[in-house]
Amino acid sequence: MTSQNNVLKGVFLVALGATTYGMLATFVKMAYSEGYTTAEVTTSQFIYGILGILIINLFQRIKNKNTAVKASPKNIFNLMLAGTSLGMTSLFYYLAVKYIPVSIGIVLLMQTVWMGVLLEMILEKKLPSKQKVIAVFIVLFGTVLATNIINNDIELDWRGLVWGMLAAASFTTTMFTANRVATEISSAQRSLYMLLGGAIIVFSFAFATQVTAFNLEIFLKWGIVLSLFGTIIPPLLMTAGFPLTGIGLGSIVSALELPVSVMMAYVLLNEKVIFSQWVGIVLIILAIIIMNVNFKPKR
Repeated sequence: MTSQNNVLKGVFLVALGATTYGMLATFVKMAYSEGYTTAEVTTSQFIYGILGILIINLFQRIKNKNTAVKASPKNIFNLMLAGTSLGMTSLFYYLAVKYIPVSIGIVLLMQTVWMGVLLEMILEKKLPSKQKVIAVFIVLFGTVLATNIINNDIELDWRGLVWGMLAAASFTTTMFTANRVATEISSAQRSLYMLLGGAIIVFSFAFATQVTAFNLEIFLKWGIVLSLFGTIIPPLLMTAGFPLTGIGLGSIVSALELPVSVMMAYVLLNEKVIFSQWVGIVLIILAIIIMNVNFKPKR
């Protein structure tokens, strides 16, 4: 019974984390509508995110009375290097939703499903299972429907599509490195150093692209919201929930991010979402389920 309760607790934590992250792009779009730039949005998010994770690390250190495993210089370097892809994901994703609807941006981000299979094939030098191949084709077909390319009712800016695919590629890298680098230290420490690595990318972008004076009002209006929904709450909930659910069930539950993101854009931004797009979104979620469910009978 306790095991079942733990799984339910894990499902709740992952679902809440995915739901929170699903709301993020809508808030970014709302910040854009008020005249804030991508540099201002990402900089405020990462500064507040680093401060938030620093406070969490401090509380954990006091609670554990400094007994927790501390990161070595090698751990810190590797995590910061891995974190650069985290910074790129935020930048590319936010640049994508500048040019295309949020409902399309999240669908492009979900291309991590087939990109992950491709990366796994390259790194492990073995062909993917039939199950994964079927899932990939379902994702691709679902994407065609979800982005409405066939009917062309929505005019899509090519810049948004390029940034969206780059966001998916960097997000794939983040997912692979996050589960493999310095796993012996606490998730709060890992989050901190990955955020610091991402901040290098974000601050460099801001320095290179911000031609007008930096609008400090972003810190009062959107910075805290963006950091909570993007860099603090989702990683903490997911790193707490995934060990309880396991990767398979956790990946299925985290797919909630897709419909939540589309619904938020539909309700708050009045984005048009037609029936065929909803069918495409359901197909992508179905593909994630197929990829993570073990269909082989237990002996």
